[in-house]
Amino acid sequence: MVVRDPITTFIVEPYIRHHQEYYLSIKSERLGCTINFSNSGGIEIEHNWDKVKSVFLPTDKSMAVETIASLVVTLPSEVRGKIENFILGVFDVFQDLDFSFIEMNPSTLVNGELYPLDVRGELDECAAFRNQDKWGNVEFPMPFGRVLSPEEMFIDALKEKSNATLNFILLNRKGRIWKMIPGGGSSLIFVDAVGDLGYASELGNYTDYTGTSKEELYKLAMTILNCATANPDGRKRVLLIGGNISNTANIATIYDGLIRALREKKSELNAAKLNIYVGRGGQNHQIGLGKMLALGEELGIPVEVYGPEAIMTGICTRAVECIES
Repeated sequence: MVVRDPITTFIVEPYIRHHQEYYLSIKSERLGCTINFSNSGGIEIEHNWDKVKSVFLPTDKSMAVETIASLVVTLPSEVRGKIENFILGVFDVFQDLDFSFIEMNPSTLVNGELYPLDVRGELDECAAFRNQDKWGNVEFPMPFGRVLSPEEMFIDALKEKSNATLNFILLNRKGRIWKMIPGGGSSLIFVDAVGDLGYASELGNYTDYTGTSKEELYKLAMTILNCATANPDGRKRVLLIGGNISNTANIATIYDGLIRALREKKSELNAAKLNIYVGRGGQNHQIGLGKMLALGEELGIPVEVYGPEAIMTGICTRAVECIES
């Protein structure tokens, strides 16, 4: 295919005359970070990967000069200290801005200081809630080939008109474990807990919300329930309504929008054999949990509630046991 159109955008960078090229990358992993360094950087780095030195820094360990000593041990003494300081500085930025990956290839020495000629970075989108001031207006593109579902588009449109945090990602329409968890941190913990139990493939959605009105929570709940109760197949399904021990939210009223949605979906809930597990603590949590118990009796659906005395993600184990039975 030939495309003919005027070129209107150019990126002009100063040319830095250089001879030596270095490679540096830091990658976040499940249990820590891997730091890679080579004095044979440049466009042939993949072919020269055997010259790359690597160290792994566990999450519970602090970065220090000793950590990266093996990466620079073969460098001339006159540049070794400067490159050590550069790597330490890049790692500080990596952690402070919640990068998941950063690569500088190549870098070179300019007036005795390491100077990156090309930089690539990947941010952890899940850390956006704490980096708004640092990142500015960073927009995260959709993953290649991913198309928003009608439900995701509906919640996105709702979010654009609200000051609340509202996120809904449809993971698996045929999933049997659905969740409605407040707060990004708590939501991720619940996802990890289900995954650690070996049931990540059964997760129907990722959802987090903060600062929603009753009407917004009702619309979010209806969206989740529409998915969670679709196409009953005779097998049990579960809805996790968990969260941390809140210092500010009034648990007595926080579920009002959800309760309204559950009442409207009574027949669908029973047809889909949906079981509900609630775990929450905070102001007036006894009243809020009592409302959920009473609702279960009213609708004829199984509802289990747990207060702050229980482990926050303990309901994930109960959910897995339910769909196995």
